[in-house]
Amino acid sequence: MNLRFILLAVLLAATQVALAQKASITGTVTDKKNGQPLEYASVAVFKTTDSSLITGAVTNAKGGFSLERLHAGNYHLRILYIGYETIYVSGIALAEGQQLNLDKIVLNRGSALLDEVNVTGTQSNVSNRIDKQTFRAGQFEAAKGGNAVDVLKNLPSVSVDGQGNISVRGSSNFLVLVNGKPVVTDAQTVLSQLPANAIENIALITSPSAKYDPDGKGGIINIITKKGAADGFTISANALAGLPSTTDHGNKEKPQRFGGDLTVSFRKNKWDVAVSGNYTRNDNSGYREGDVYTKNFDADIITRFPSEGERSFDKYNYAGRASVTFSPDTNNTFSAGFFIGKRYQARLADILYNNTASDLTSGELIRSTTYFNSNLQIKEGNFSLGNIDYTHRFRNKSTLTASALFESARLFGSTRNKNLDYPETSHMLQEVYNPYENPIDGYRFKLDYAVNIGKGKLESGYQFRYDTQNGKFDYFVTPATSQPDADRFRGSAKTRNRINSIYTQYSGNEQKLEYTAGLRYEYAVRTVALSFDPTAHKLDLSNLFPSLNLMYTLREGWKAKAGYSKRIQRTNNFELNPIPEREHSETLEQGDPNLLPSFIDLAELGLIHDFKKGSFFTTLYYQHIKNPIQRVNSVYADTILNRVFTNAEAARTFGLEAGASLEPVKWWSLYLGGNIYNYRINGNLNILGVNSRVDNSNWVYSVNVNTTFRLGSSWSLQGNVNYLSARPTAQGEDSRFLVPNTSLKKTFLNGRFSATLQWQNMDLGWGQTQRQRITTSGPDFYTTTNYIYETDVFLLNLGFNLNRLSGKSKLPASEFGDKEF
Repeated sequence: MNLRFILLAVLLAATQVALAQKASITGTVTDKKNGQPLEYASVAVFKTTDSSLITGAVTNAKGGFSLERLHAGNYHLRILYIGYETIYVSGIALAEGQQLNLDKIVLNRGSALLDEVNVTGTQSNVSNRIDKQTFRAGQFEAAKGGNAVDVLKNLPSVSVDGQGNISVRGSSNFLVLVNGKPVVTDAQTVLSQLPANAIENIALITSPSAKYDPDGKGGIINIITKKGAADGFTISANALAGLPSTTDHGNKEKPQRFGGDLTVSFRKNKWDVAVSGNYTRNDNSGYREGDVYTKNFDADIITRFPSEGERSFDKYNYAGRASVTFSPDTNNTFSAGFFIGKRYQARLADILYNNTASDLTSGELIRSTTYFNSNLQIKEGNFSLGNIDYTHRFRNKSTLTASALFESARLFGSTRNKNLDYPETSHMLQEVYNPYENPIDGYRFKLDYAVNIGKGKLESGYQFRYDTQNGKFDYFVTPATSQPDADRFRGSAKTRNRINSIYTQYSGNEQKLEYTAGLRYEYAVRTVALSFDPTAHKLDLSNLFPSLNLMYTLREGWKAKAGYSKRIQRTNNFELNPIPEREHSETLEQGDPNLLPSFIDLAELGLIHDFKKGSFFTTLYYQHIKNPIQRVNSVYADTILNRVFTNAEAARTFGLEAGASLEPVKWWSLYLGGNIYNYRINGNLNILGVNSRVDNSNWVYSVNVNTTFRLGSSWSLQGNVNYLSARPTAQGEDSRFLVPNTSLKKTFLNGRFSATLQWQNMDLGWGQTQRQRITTSGPDFYTTTNYIYETDVFLLNLGFNLNRLSGKSKLPASEFGDKEF
């Protein structure tokens, strides 16, 4: 099977090399004053005869652009960059097949910039292209000193709830790329380890082409990190310190907040070397209120166990990255990288329970018990990975890229439940201890080829993915009890995933129309082997994933786009592991080794408008989901609920998202983003062999607002609000979630130093911020939990930059690990 895939990919590449090329224009756009390359400058080519727009491009991190697939004829160029004077290059006469290099094109800064020291607000904050929206991370001051999640939650399609779960268009399943490399891991864990200060841009790809992995029903988020200046030595450093929350939840310990990150890079001639490291300690205090009841119809008893108490987190992570890129000539590039890191999280839940059992019919009290549950859950992960890439550019301008990546992650932890007498908590009633080890190893190999054909580009490739996880889980109860099913609480679960895929896609333009069409084929094998089951659980999948994207220029400043892609939400090992874990006194968590992946059809239709004072976009979208993966509850015992994963029959989402980036005056900028959608889940639901019918739907919306006031050349004030409305689940509803923030920034020494004071989770005693209630119910149970997180937190972030940091860094990022964290 692997040999057939490789032969087919090689055949596609060989066929493409033999085809003829059209003419092209290349060049580099730089700042006249300091010679720095200008990334994201707009370059458009027009026919001289009728001034009709032929094609366009956006400059890359080196300021370079390439206008390809051009016919012989006379042309002129227009180069635009916000804050700079527009440049026109005329008198271009192309012969058939000519490869014209214009070398450097220098832009003069606009008069508004020449008198200012601080160039805040001169860069484009948002750009829209045929398949993605790109957002500049630096515009969100409240995220400084935080991580990638703090940046992401400001985007119009993205929302983050009280648990830290990230959603794109209402879906928590999406593919994460770091500098274009896929990260097949739990998104929340990966992004929480990436410092916000290291991020240059975030691209939101809601209708991905066949070139990308089809993982993630919410699409793709590509994180572009910073790198050094065009040439020379660059240092960037940041330090963060914070105070405990001004609200006191009575937690045992005060949270600690401090950290920093450092990036050192050197770029000269053929070499580009970068080293980066970060450490972050960011504890969270909080409180939890719960109310649960279960009904035992056979015994005619209703058991209630309301609870309240501390729910706090000790969290830290640190990582080091190194990368080197060597370009011996213009046709060959070698790069390699290495990453090591650690993440630690300890969640303490000290909860007081008041249990009562009553007659279900009469309501007469049968018994009552009060006890104290101290629950400590520890998760740790040590990660290391390496990658190597090679790109060759042929004489016909086609490119061949080979890349390989390997990762090893040592994941381990435990959950310790202590049920203590109350108020004499020195007397232990029962202790349940669940230690585990869950190491993961994986690798990926990719081969991609791209060649210009006719008026477009044909790209094809082959990819092999493999990962394996060998988990060992134990279960101890003190004092020992007679539990008939105790053996199923310990054992091993080994999961193996093997995926072969090939793709081909063609992209180009025809006058005012841009298009990309492609097809991807995958053959995947998933195996789950359990120590207590002699028969392995195996799933073979053979699927096609088509994609199509169109963008049409209606008139100057107005574009319409449409897209379709088929995607898959794969199962992770946490969802597949059937060995129960006593996560709380009242909760058992387990997966299903026969869980099916979800298949999603995505379609969207959008409108984009760029104008002098900003830009606006709106997109209407639709998702149909087959086998949606759900996390649901059922009754295990009178005072314990099972929390399990299962498939529902179908779900669908249709919605509208919009965003606007405005700068009405020089001293004020405003970013608005919103998303509203209707989600419905329906069909059969199988919970541990018990079938039920589900049909739940509702409207959901989110609003993200970010506004900045420039108070002179070196002062700025920013406020932002993230709001997520209540949303339906398979068995209930999650409540709304609100987070407002304010930050004040001061720069020194021509912008090299900066100090930012942040006021996060603003509440002022109103009791509305950082609160979320999660409710589920069934015929024999009801549970609701109100999570109350800390508010009114003050932090100080100090930054230093020696030379400019911008563009894409090739520092490696986690590929497979973190999945079970």
